[in-house]
Amino acid sequence: MGKGKYETTVFDRARDELFSHIQRCGVLDADDEHRGEWLKDTTDYLRERYPELDGDQLSELTLIGDRYCRPAIRHVEVEEETPEEAVDAAAEAEIDSAGTEAEIDPATTVAGEEKEVSVA
Repeated sequence: MGKGKYETTVFDRARDELFSHIQRCGVLDADDEHRGEWLKDTTDYLRERYPELDGDQLSELTLIGDRYCRPAIRHVEVEEETPEEAVDAAAEAEIDSAGTEAEIDPATTVAGEEKEVSVA
């Protein structure tokens, strides 16, 4: 393979433009219905802007855009609890687990099997 510059295709430019639009317009924060409408409108725009793209390429752009707009890990807002609520929750968890979980002493474990140990 020789040294050469990678030539971008029409598809590459359309994909990059799609990603740019996604970043600039704030569609990542939209609900699913509005995101779908936006993606359809944007794909229609790309179809007009890049008439060289065929149906398969436009479908692939739609799929790529949809995946990009739906991250694998959703970031949701979590209500912060007050220090008092955190202490109460920790105390409840400790009470709930008392008697149901015993600490495992390595001396009482033989070949990966636990022996019953009474905790006083």
